[in-house]
Amino acid sequence: MKCTSKRKVLHQIIVAGLLSFLLIFGITGCGQLDYSVAYGSDGAPSTVSIGGYSGTRTETFAKDLCVYEGDVLGDGTLDLTQCESAVLCDVNNKDVIYSKNAFEQLYPASLTKIMTALVALKYGDMEQILVATDAVVVHESGAQLAGIKPGDSMTLNQALRIMLLYSANDVSLLIADNLGGGDVNRFVDMMNEEAKNLGATGTHFMNPHGLSNPEHYTTAYDLYLIFNECIKYEDFVEIISMPSFETTYKSMNGQDVHLQVNNTNGYITGKHAAPVNTTVIGGKTGTTSAAGHCLIILSKDINGAPYISVVLKSESTDSLYNNMNSLLGNI
Repeated sequence: MKCTSKRKVLHQIIVAGLLSFLLIFGITGCGQLDYSVAYGSDGAPSTVSIGGYSGTRTETFAKDLCVYEGDVLGDGTLDLTQCESAVLCDVNNKDVIYSKNAFEQLYPASLTKIMTALVALKYGDMEQILVATDAVVVHESGAQLAGIKPGDSMTLNQALRIMLLYSANDVSLLIADNLGGGDVNRFVDMMNEEAKNLGATGTHFMNPHGLSNPEHYTTAYDLYLIFNECIKYEDFVEIISMPSFETTYKSMNGQDVHLQVNNTNGYITGKHAAPVNTTVIGGKTGTTSAAGHCLIILSKDINGAPYISVVLKSESTDSLYNNMNSLLGNI
């Protein structure tokens, strides 16, 4: 992102004004102010946090997050030239080990579905029945589909597994339509609101699946923020670690429909091997012609410490996993 010195000066004036307001009103108990800045004027994260004075110290927005400015290239030995953006974060120590173009806005492809899952887990009930309408029909040629049809039904539990493992675009629409009260766009609004609440201000969603749209984008750092929230849900971690899922749902006529899907994550299926002393727990893949090959991973080192890594816009599947292995080799 580009910015001028005038914007930086304006940002400093705004922050100074807010601090003054807190001193005048917050400490005296005459008022409250909730304020947080996820990104500074230069596009990098800011830890500014003011608000809710109640006699105790206010915790900053970034208390439990990896925060940094600019690229972090480690010792310079990593070669991630075959991708546009990448991030490796130490979850426990809140440390950024590597970053490349982490704030560049790019198409996320099906990595979008981690936000779809987060909103569903936060606001849905795993046992609620989802009924398909015409909203599940996907017209884009070549889109990954589970084959559900209007009138079919399944639980949210089933739908999340099919969507996250197989990256089924029709099932992501099934989730969005039902949890959005019959309005996919309303669910997308919930996704954008959740992104805002997490500080993912470089993100804007237009759909729940990630099929290309010029106004649908995110950043590697924002995906870290979203994924970091997702892994707080045991169901999410369980699902992304599954190599396959077999289930039966109901057709519009009440007949059983059998479905088996495999995980698209090459680490989980065994097609690709992680570096020695690194265990991949799970993650999400995403590929479109516009987004290239994308991957986000939760892994653990030899001591069981968790890491989140993101690679966006690799040139091919092989380069995607090569890039990810380069990151994982540094944990």
